[in-house]
Amino acid sequence: MASTFQDEWDRLSYDPRTWPGMAEASGHVAARPAPKADRRRLAIATGAGLAVLAGGAVTAYLSRGDGEVPVVATNQSGAETTTTPGRRLSRRTLVLSGPADLRAALIANGIAPAAADAAAAAAIGALNAGGEIRAVLTIATVDGRPSLERLDASNPDSSGAVVSAGADGRFVASHVAANLSSKVLVRRGTMDADSFYSSAVAAGISDSLIPVFAKALAFDFDFQREVHLGDAFEAAFEQEVNASGEPVGAPTLLYASLTTANKSSSVYRFIPPGEREPQWFDSSGRSIVRALMRTPVDGARVSSKFGFRTHPILGYQKLHKGTDFAAPIGTPIYASGNGVVEWAAIKGANGNLTILRHDNGWQTYYLHQNHFAAGIAPGVHVAQGQQIGEIGTTGRSTGPHLHYEVHVGGQPVDPLGIQTESGQTLSGQALIAFAKERDRIDVSRAGQAE
Repeated sequence: MASTFQDEWDRLSYDPRTWPGMAEASGHVAARPAPKADRRRLAIATGAGLAVLAGGAVTAYLSRGDGEVPVVATNQSGAETTTTPGRRLSRRTLVLSGPADLRAALIANGIAPAAADAAAAAAIGALNAGGEIRAVLTIATVDGRPSLERLDASNPDSSGAVVSAGADGRFVASHVAANLSSKVLVRRGTMDADSFYSSAVAAGISDSLIPVFAKALAFDFDFQREVHLGDAFEAAFEQEVNASGEPVGAPTLLYASLTTANKSSSVYRFIPPGEREPQWFDSSGRSIVRALMRTPVDGARVSSKFGFRTHPILGYQKLHKGTDFAAPIGTPIYASGNGVVEWAAIKGANGNLTILRHDNGWQTYYLHQNHFAAGIAPGVHVAQGQQIGEIGTTGRSTGPHLHYEVHVGGQPVDPLGIQTESGQTLSGQALIAFAKERDRIDVSRAGQAE
């Protein structure tokens, strides 16, 4: 029997659960003292037990007479939880691709389908149909059964809805307005050996701003011939951000500057009083708009200039009456000035041809187009910079390009050498308003100086 007890003691003495009542279980009055290591474990276990008892006493004291007092903790997924005796609150943050995913997300988090339907329906009216949403779920779990107490659903601009569970089990939504602010950002860079596009992207300028930048300076620069490696540029743009500082929507270009070896130009965006569309002005308030833009297509290469040349197809000397801009098929072609469409149809060797007559009587010709833009037809008024077609290779053409001509008094002139008159100059209250906007932009630029 002694041997049996010894074996039992050795087997159980390292298990703290066996320590209480060990001697009584053996039938002996005096139990064998535990080894030194066992006594150390016993002391640790006893201390932990006392701590648990003390903690329970404190919780009981805080709870008495006041109902259940919540204790904040963190669950395994990192979500914040609140616990009370018999009740537990958890909060989870989800990023969903759109409002249509809200119902499934609620069900996936244990909410009954009927409740998920009702809560999602209450929130969906305040959410953007095609955009990403952020959903914060507050879920109460009682006796293992989860229920939705609150849903905060928001769009990227912080607008959205707060959906709360009412006493009658219905869900009530309150709309939340957008919480946006704007800031002016400045990006500077120099031209690389590839293109203005790659240079601008490397400097941190958004893709959407690059064509706007090029158009703002299109009256002063031919980006294909006059801009070279090392030339400096700067862009200032305004960006809306939400309460978390995340960008919302597309940025707006406010300022564009380009400096080459031969000249420099800086322009500011401003909407004159009484007008709807923004325009570009130099620092003195003079519009940079000319009768015609230097080039009617972005990102194209000048493949042939104005003048006599050996015709690539006919093989003899012939006056090349315009400038050829080579670019991929489908590249947009823009009206170089305000005018009226005189011709928009196929015309022999010219291929698909558009002819515009401008306010000063000049004409511009756009040859070899792949397609005409929608709505371009004789008699239609077009605005400077409006797309009228796209690059193609129709008619007598050796490859995709735009043949562009300018006629003054019925005679062709060099499109890249012609001097055109300036646009309006601001005065009075319009000039005062412009100066205020210009100074606002310049203060932001100075604050972000390199």
